[in-house]
This record gives sequence, C-alpha cells and structure tokens, in this order.
Amino acid sequence: MAKIRASRRRTPVPKRKNIVIDQQKLDAAKMALGLETETATVDAALDLVVFRTELFAGLDRVVAAGGVATRASARKRR
Repeated sequence: MAKIRASRRRTPVPKRKNIVIDQQKLDAAKMALGLETETATVDAALDLVVFRTELFAGLDRVVAAGGVATRASARKRR
C-alpha cells in the first residue's frame, strides 16, 4: 500500500495572500458565480481553472484512445 506523503494533504490549508486584482473582473466573476464574498469568488474561480485542466487532460486521453463515435456513425462503418 502506497504511503501518502506529508506534502499531499487531503484537507485544504488556507493561506493568507495579498494580491492586486482587477476589481471589475472580480465583481463580474462574483456576480456570475452568485457568491457573496471576494474570497469565495477567487476560490471558486481557481477551482474552475483546475477542473478545466483536468477535463481537457481527460478529453486528450479519450482522443488518444480513438475518440468516441455516435451510434449513427458507428452503424455507418459496419
């Protein structure tokens, strides 16, 4: 059984950050995501970026494996 390294924690550890950010973009993202705080907005936006990266990696693996076909196009090849 593989051991989990100490640096790979399962629970997020919040860390204070001071950043310079475009207030209009932050307000637009906050509204689009329907969140109340700027912290929640930045956190959700970062989650979306990570999800997008994982999704595209998965799609790349599907394409590398030959992609997918609809039932109609699969029947045409028979």
